[in-house]
Amino acid sequence: MSAQINEARLLQIIDAPVVSEKGTFVADKHQQVIFRVVSDATKPEIKAAVEHLFKVQVESVQVLNVKGKVKRSGRFIGKRKDWKKAYVCLKPGQEINLVAGE
Repeated sequence: MSAQINEARLLQIIDAPVVSEKGTFVADKHQQVIFRVVSDATKPEIKAAVEHLFKVQVESVQVLNVKGKVKRSGRFIGKRKDWKKAYVCLKPGQEINLVAGE
């Protein structure tokens, strides 16, 4: 499947890793890594992008659409963008180290 997906598209799919307290708990307990991805990305594209960028084997991908928060500044009300979160489950023995200092 990854041979059919354009390499330029693979490099654009993953925006950033989600580094949070919940993210580190999930990484330790379930061997998953959380990424912020583009909103039109599919599960096979996310799997191919992670395998291509980090040189690991992916077991499964779960996606979640996150609704943007409604915020106000004074009397003006605005809304943040909706975005997509991907929980990437790695095969046993695989690891992605997102901390650059170690």
